Amino acid sequence: MSRCTAPVRGHSSAAAAAACPACRNRYGSRSRSYSYSSSYSSGSSYNGSSRTYSDSSRAGGSGSSKSVSKPRWAKTGSSLVYTTNEVASLTPVREVIEKKASEQPDLRDVFLCHAWDDRKESAKQLHDFLEAAGVKVWFSEKDLGLGVPMMRAIDKGLANSKVGLVLVTPALLSRLPKEGVADKELSTLLAGNRLIPIVHNTTYEALRDVSPMLASRSGLDTSEDTLEIVAEKIAELVAI
Repeated sequence: MSRCTAPVRGHSSAAAAAACPACRNRYGSRSRSYSYSSSYSSGSSYNGSSRTYSDSSRAGGSGSSKSVSKPRWAKTGSSLVYTTNEVASLTPVREVIEKKASEQPDLRDVFLCHAWDDRKESAKQLHDFLEAAGVKVWFSEKDLGLGVPMMRAIDKGLANSKVGLVLVTPALLSRLPKEGVADKELSTLLAGNRLIPIVHNTTYEALRDVSPMLASRSGLDTSEDTLEIVAEKIAELVAI
């Protein structure tokens, strides 16, 4: 029968314990068990039908989780990922789109509401991404004719679009308190489930300080997705 060497050699290290004829098997079993347990608990996991995704490899090492869901209007084979909050906020808008499409099939898909200062930059970028994805967009830079009063043109755009997108930027936040054109557009869109806020280069907290009513409407956020991905989600939403 093997005798433990600890009284003579000591077990001050893992190597010493492994070299002991009496203890090596017990040490090896503990090591294998620990290794298996550690590897099993690390990495990523999905949980339940809402597919809660946990990733411990994110920046900072603290890990984060996000519940994702597939909306009923998603295309077969679509690679777009939606949060459960996005699906909840977009579902009533989708119902309006379906109703409008059956009653007024000639309507444009979306009206893009934006601050005047964004017309050649972020608003133009979003417009181009939307059109590239096949979305029919009412956009002030191409739909406002010379000599046509802006308010009249905007009213026409709203009346001829299924839903509205509000590009929430620092420029829009500075304009809202002045009760300009953007404020009129928002009041019309807020009357029904025809509004999708798109927060870009700002936060919902900043929006809440300026327009609590608009901030109460969840939408899409470019801190989560790029403008191009946002446009692809809109394209999927309006496709009938």
